[in-house]
Amino acid sequence: MTTKQLEKQSSDLEHVRNRPAKVLCVDVFENQNEYLIVADVPGVTQENLKINVDESELLLEGTRKTTPAGVALAAEYEDVDYRRKFGLPQGIDREKIQANLVGGVLRLRLPKAEALRPRQIPIQAE
Repeated sequence: MTTKQLEKQSSDLEHVRNRPAKVLCVDVFENQNEYLIVADVPGVTQENLKINVDESELLLEGTRKTTPAGVALAAEYEDVDYRRKFGLPQGIDREKIQANLVGGVLRLRLPKAEALRPRQIPIQAE
């Protein structure tokens, strides 16, 4: 491969982002009916937040875009990519997952399937 071909090939590659990536800070709660994940995503808008669920994993990704092009700001105000991946327990009802983003806080409700929820067994007397 010639130098010219290599330069052409490298210019066709996807450019990598040159900004910090941070792990999302989260709290996870569980009750009889669901898991609740509360994640801090300061400055991330609904358009810049992605939530993906497959058979065994939950992936949260967000981007905070605050820096105008060519402007240098303090680190706490720079553009940031957030990312967090979770292994999911079996028995999550994927069709009923709900996400709510308010004031930089994401609340993600992962309901348990009916078969896994505790229930009280009625006792019959004769």
